[in-house]
Amino acid sequence: MYPTFPDSRACAALLALLSPLAHAAAPAPLIITGGASQPVQLAPSVIEAKPASNPLINAAAVDGQRLQSLRPATSDSASLLRGVPGVSLNSAGGISSLPAIRGLADDRLRIKIDGMDLVASCPNHMNPAMSYIAPSNLGNLQVFAGITPVSVGGDSIGGTIIADSAAPEFAAPGAASIDKGEVGAFYRSNNDARGGNFSATHAEELFNIRYDGSTSKANNYSAGGDFKRSTSTGQLGNGSPLDEVASTAYETQNHALGMALKLGEDLLELKLGYQQVPQELFANQRMDMTDNSQQRISLRYLSQFDWGELDTRVYHEKVEHKMDFGPDKRFWYGMQSNIAGSADGQPCSPISASCAAGMPMASEGKTSGASVKASIDLGPQDLLRLGGEYQRYRLNDYWPASGGGMWPNTFENINDGQRDRAALFSEWESQHSSDWLTLLGVRYEHVQSDAGDVHGYGHAGGGQLVEAAAFNAADRSQTDHNWDLSALARYTHSEQLDVEFGYARKVRSPNLYERYTWSSWPMAATMNNFAGDGNGYVGDIDLKPETANTISSTFDWHSSDRQRELKVTPFYTLVDDYIDAVSATGNAVPADQFNVLQYANQSARLYGMDVSAKLPLASNDLGNWGVNGLLNYTDGKNHDTNDELYNIMPLNATLALTQEIGGWSNSFEVVAVDAKNQGSDVRNEIQTAGYTLFNLRASHSWKQVRVDVGVENLADKFYYLPTGGAYTAQGRTMSMNGIEWGVGVPGMGRSFYTGVNVTF
Repeated sequence: MYPTFPDSRACAALLALLSPLAHAAAPAPLIITGGASQPVQLAPSVIEAKPASNPLINAAAVDGQRLQSLRPATSDSASLLRGVPGVSLNSAGGISSLPAIRGLADDRLRIKIDGMDLVASCPNHMNPAMSYIAPSNLGNLQVFAGITPVSVGGDSIGGTIIADSAAPEFAAPGAASIDKGEVGAFYRSNNDARGGNFSATHAEELFNIRYDGSTSKANNYSAGGDFKRSTSTGQLGNGSPLDEVASTAYETQNHALGMALKLGEDLLELKLGYQQVPQELFANQRMDMTDNSQQRISLRYLSQFDWGELDTRVYHEKVEHKMDFGPDKRFWYGMQSNIAGSADGQPCSPISASCAAGMPMASEGKTSGASVKASIDLGPQDLLRLGGEYQRYRLNDYWPASGGGMWPNTFENINDGQRDRAALFSEWESQHSSDWLTLLGVRYEHVQSDAGDVHGYGHAGGGQLVEAAAFNAADRSQTDHNWDLSALARYTHSEQLDVEFGYARKVRSPNLYERYTWSSWPMAATMNNFAGDGNGYVGDIDLKPETANTISSTFDWHSSDRQRELKVTPFYTLVDDYIDAVSATGNAVPADQFNVLQYANQSARLYGMDVSAKLPLASNDLGNWGVNGLLNYTDGKNHDTNDELYNIMPLNATLALTQEIGGWSNSFEVVAVDAKNQGSDVRNEIQTAGYTLFNLRASHSWKQVRVDVGVENLADKFYYLPTGGAYTAQGRTMSMNGIEWGVGVPGMGRSFYTGVNVTF
């Protein structure tokens, strides 16, 4: 057990600091009511495409200026959500963090990329939806936490994240065409991360075409302080430093092409995307991504009528995904398995195939979808939203034979997996008076899933023949009828206070890996793990959908100019049929080791509070000074077992001192995180100590040039990531307990970064 570090007192101190803001505040809510970020000031010759429908309440948009300032510091688009109340990140690869909203993450969230519902086609969820849009390509990033309108919800219980690329723009009537672009580059010192981005736009009065491309590459990062490996030799090999965190390197390339056509008041838009990831290593998984390619296409038609608008979209995505040992795991597996080195007797090199047989794994996913949404003006105070959606998902997950007990056949993890969703929704928004606004909605989803027959490698090891036969004999077709409800109200009490409160019922059906992974053989089970905890998982065909009932309220104190704000949001969620884990053997789960678990329906509850605030401090010859604050607290428990829910972010707070002077925008940021002294017992979750980090950021623009510089983890603090899972980057990763248990994933040490962008 770790003691509670002084950082917990830092969190409490921040809350005490924020509370007086309520009395200093005076009109208009912190809750961002717009469905998009604040409109950009455009040149007179530029017209932006009209955004779809009216803004939705209960949406928080990431400020465009903040997006720009954080882009040079990360290649992971999900990390741009830090600073949004209630959002934390579950660590994965360098471009694949899994966002969590109030303790609910991954498939429990609905994540839309340019209007497309995308699915992680990987038994470790190495390719989540947000990994498919580069930070440099983001134009709008929105979060619906807790009570989510049914028009943007569905098949989720935690909330919705909407990430869109830049909206198309057009030349004004009679004006010259627009020809412009942007080129940028960045560098980060800790892991030698480097990359660049390029965009080019040509726009006429009725036509727009835009290309966006980016690339990013990084080596393994180094932990702060004096991290020593807990392995027998204490280092990675080949002279790597002792503080290097293995399996954290990555490389990615993204390309996007958009074309838009104005047809009177209507808009026709085509978007094409391609991503290639030659390598992304994972410190909390037993495999690494050795190749991932994605191709996507989306066609949208936005129609304007006297009664409102109609938004229609069709899309298709194809993913080809491969996993195996990356260089770090291949080296360690070979060394600790006493596999012979090269022919000349030298130790195995990380690129030598003789170090380990490896375990090639492949996934192929195809997603097709369509949506139709109508926004109907019923009158000056009433708006009706109606819509329908369809998604067709197909998955094949198979592991080719490779020897060493993995032969003579291909192991079929999921064969012909199918998951189809069809949804209808209706939502009524009404401005009853200047004081009251309500939003009521209902949504129905029909979710049908199935999978084909499977077989193992072809030998009797681990009972593969028996388990495959039992799975093949079972009725695998499942149909769920899911109903979502939402009721949200905003009351304007005074010019200084708005109150928002409501209730939501949200339902999510199990994903294919939760239902159709079938083998309890430890080597196979450990490959089916998107929790990052080092354990193995087996599915259950008969899992029921999760049903979450959430109540929350938001108290929003503010001044009329929005210079002073304080927002406090308490929430409570009760989840029936929560998909947690139990021992696959039916016996008690042994402590202090990795085990094989099975997904099971239980019940859970989550509650907590989000607090955010900002306050101007002074305006003088040294610039405009202010302070921004954020505090998040979530507690989650399994009602059936009284066990803690897995990967709940501890109490955490962020305080930023900001300065603007002479075109410079600067900030000094303090991030304090409490100790994690409790965790999921069934998963033997690793406890972590509290910590405090300091970050410096500065940016300046000169006409067409923008420069960003900063330092993250200024004090080079060593710490373990509270939601980073187990460190499985070294050792015999294919053996259930061939790696040391109880080691968390260290966070990154001090890193200097800089980015330059030039527009033309």
